[in-house]
Amino acid sequence: MEILISKLVDLRASDLDVEVVERKGIGHPDSLTDGMVEAFSQALSRYYLTEFGHVLHHNVDKALLVGGHATPVFGGGVVDTPILFYLVGRATDEVNGKKVPVEDIFNESVKDYVKLVKNLDVDKHIRFECNVRPGSPDLVDLFMRSKGIPLANDTSYGVGFYPFTETERLVLQLENNLNSDEIKNRWPWIGEDIKVMAIRKGNNLDITLAVAFVSKYVESETDYFEKKQELTEYAQTFMGGITDMNVNIAINTADSPGAVYITVTGTSAEGGDDGQVGRGNRVNGLITPLRPMTLEAAAGKNPISHVGKLYNLVANEIVKELVTEVPEIREAYALLVSQIGKPITEPQLVKIWVDSPGIPIHIIKDKTEKIVHKHLSELPTLYRKVLSSSLAVF
Repeated sequence: MEILISKLVDLRASDLDVEVVERKGIGHPDSLTDGMVEAFSQALSRYYLTEFGHVLHHNVDKALLVGGHATPVFGGGVVDTPILFYLVGRATDEVNGKKVPVEDIFNESVKDYVKLVKNLDVDKHIRFECNVRPGSPDLVDLFMRSKGIPLANDTSYGVGFYPFTETERLVLQLENNLNSDEIKNRWPWIGEDIKVMAIRKGNNLDITLAVAFVSKYVESETDYFEKKQELTEYAQTFMGGITDMNVNIAINTADSPGAVYITVTGTSAEGGDDGQVGRGNRVNGLITPLRPMTLEAAAGKNPISHVGKLYNLVANEIVKELVTEVPEIREAYALLVSQIGKPITEPQLVKIWVDSPGIPIHIIKDKTEKIVHKHLSELPTLYRKVLSSSLAVF
């Protein structure tokens, strides 16, 4: 297999005059949808491993979170119409006459996952509908034909880049901080639905935050604006402690007297927004339109043979090791393309771009190829990291 390696000839992302970086927080409808299908896939995989000794064919990566209807009021409110989580997918539901309790696994896993939205009552505020059917015979046969090395379930591609720019790092840190237990204990009125949009122009960073306030903790409109100001000041101080850029924070910019962003549950899925698999963060946790990206949704795909998941994960692992282990490389990009039916360890194309100032490609070629081959050879066991949650999927 030929590995194509070339110089990164365009400007690095950190050197561009403008950057745009987005992250949808854990309570955003799209993130919730990704999270629930991935929780289901992992639960299925663990069941298959326990009962049958290996992960069986499944792909549960098609889902829609249909927003409900809520009436939030200061000091309280109600969810009038529950959220609907509607999943369709394919999964092995019987082995040698033994039925797999697919729907029970679904209900338990997604209900447990959605509890991360602390003010959402899983028994009252959301309904779950599972429409999982057996896989198509050709794809199930392809899955079962794998002897040692799984065969690619699709013709697809994955991409990765490393390191993050300062803007990318800051977006991740800010959302992670605002959704931390420490902040939730301090300010329970901050819901889990937090979206961060950052625009960097030179050294100036404008960050727009959409934060779903929890209505039962907000006494009045005056109290709301006071809390928003307190949060704005905190975010400014937090960012000032981790960057030298000129940061400007704006929160809930659509607010006006009589119309402010309060929710009963802490997520806009209760009435203001819907969610869909694959519309949220990529496997590195970010949405980066000025970087290589793929439309492939990693969440919910089986971790054994579906390259839409595996190649995105491994591309990111490859570039991280290239930058951290090869001193001559300060930035790297990776693109891997699969061909359905071929071993996952043998992509149709592996293309690596590196930024290695003053160092010709032939000097680092052997090191680069060795790292790529190592990660490709580990693909058949990558599912272990996925199931142990040591590799993030969205």
